[in-house]
Parts: sequence; C-alpha cells; structure tokens
Amino acid sequence: MKRFRFQSLEDLPETLRGSVVAIGNFDGVHRGHQSVLNTALGFARDHDCPALVLTFEPHPRRLFQPDLALFRITPAPMKADLLQAMGFDGVIELPFTRDFANQTADEFVDRVLVGGLGARQVVAGFDFHFGKNRQGGPAFLMQAGKTRGFHVTLVDAFRDSAAEVISSSRIRDRLHAGDLAAANDMLGYRYRVEATVTRGKQLGRTLGFPTANMKLDDNAALAHGIYAVRFIRADGTIHDGVASFGRRPTVDEDGVALLETFLFNFSADLYGETCTVAVCGFLRGEEKFETLDALTEQMRKDEAEARAMLAGLAPLGDLDANLTFGAETG
Repeated sequence: MKRFRFQSLEDLPETLRGSVVAIGNFDGVHRGHQSVLNTALGFARDHDCPALVLTFEPHPRRLFQPDLALFRITPAPMKADLLQAMGFDGVIELPFTRDFANQTADEFVDRVLVGGLGARQVVAGFDFHFGKNRQGGPAFLMQAGKTRGFHVTLVDAFRDSAAEVISSSRIRDRLHAGDLAAANDMLGYRYRVEATVTRGKQLGRTLGFPTANMKLDDNAALAHGIYAVRFIRADGTIHDGVASFGRRPTVDEDGVALLETFLFNFSADLYGETCTVAVCGFLRGEEKFETLDALTEQMRKDEAEARAMLAGLAPLGDLDANLTFGAETG
C-alpha cells in the first residue's frame, strides 16, 4: 500500500513535490475545513498534480497550553483517514516543537513551503497565521507567494444555515451537550471514534446483549448516553448497533467510562480488533435503574428505536456516504 502519512519533509517522495498544498490543523475535518480542502482538490485536478495537506502534530495548543485538557475530534490517524477518503495524495504531519514554533514567518515559507514542499499552490483559511508570535498572516503569505513563485488562495469562513461560522469548538460543545444532530451536521459526516475492543465484565452477555467494549480517550467530550451507531470493523464491513457511552450507574458505582456496542445479528469474536464506531443518533441520556429487569426492558426499547433510526439513515454528503455507507451493512 502506498504511504500516505509523512512526519518529516525529508520523507516526502519527489513525486509529491510541486503539489497543491492545503494548510491547517483541520481538527474534525468539518464542513468549514472541507471548503478549504475541496478548493485545494479542485486546483489539483485543474493542474493535474498531486494534492497534499500540511498539518501539525501535536496540536499547537499542547505546546502553548500544556495543562489544558484538549479533546481531539479527530486524532492524527483518523484525520489522515478522512483526508485520504476525500481524495488527497498525502498528509505531512510536521512535529510542532518549540523550535518549530520559534521559526520566523520567512523561515517557514523558505524551509517548509518552498524548500521542503516545492509548493505549486497554497490554500488556507482566511485567518491562517504562522511563524513566531503569529507574525505571518494572509497578506504576508500572499506577498510571499508572489516573490517566491507559488500561488496563494485564501478561503473565507464557512457558515451554516443560521449564518454562524462552523468551528471545531462549536462541534465539541454540541457533542458535550448531547446535541449529536447539530454536531454531525457541522461535520458533514457522522462523528466517529476508534479504539481497540477489550474484554469487559460480560454482564451484557448475561442480559442477552453482548457488547463490544472500547475505552475512549479520557478527554472525549461525547455526552454520556445511548446512541444508534454503525460499527465498522478493521476489514471495512459495517454492522448496525446500539451503544452506551458512560459509567453504567445501574451496575457499577464508580466505573470507567466505556463505549459498549451491541451489534445486531452478529456473533463473531472482536477482542483485540481496532474498530470504528460512527455515532449516528442520540436516543437518551444515561440513567440508573432500580433493577436489572428494568434495565433489560429499557435495552430492548433502545434496540428497537436504534433499528428504526438506522433503517431510515441517509448520507449527509459524499464524505459520509463513503465513510458510513461504504461497505455492506450487517
């Protein structure tokens, strides 16, 4: 398989130099980001040349605000998967170190855009800043392109139907509040998480609802509750299911938050497999029940509601069609 992710400019093959380059953090690869990214892809098609994404790892906030908990909507591997699904030829994840942050704007242009990438065209958001103390801005980048021989296109903020700018922060807030529909609408695809399936206490199995258990990042801001989901295995096959994310208050007084997915019409062993869960619909918040019988009865209702919701599921766009509907659904 052709390599897609690169962590240094030296690793970039000669065939990917001279590309159209989209620059940004792109956490979430949401509809606002997609307007920048699709602009870059369009130019690459027009020029019959590769399209690359230049991004930075870890997220710059980790360097400047190390004590601040940061919920990444799309960790680096997932972000790369989304960019590949959109049609890019590669992503460069440059290490965002103190030395890198201390580069002047001119050094960034000369070392990265010209010397490292040989960029043919640079596409960025209208508010993109770079270099020490954010000294490089849109006007600087436009002038640098003129003097150093690459074209620059700046894309305006993308707004939703209420004329509000779509941002990663808004999406994080909506996920935390349990407003999954709004979050997914801003993303342009169903919110996804990826983790390895681990062995749990097997309680779901005894209740007739065996689950695939996944430990999410401690900073995950998804609201605790019950969701209709699509479960995507490592081989790409997709299975509908219903998932609980939370601490299981009925059976565990102080449990670790887990995502527990009951897959419909499925019985294979998933332990140790890294899988993706597309979170399609919010059913209800997490509750504590007086008895296991009451919990089981509610789980049956959740299953029926999730089945009905998923039966009528439609893609939010081309990217969602690729990601959430792209393989045979079980």
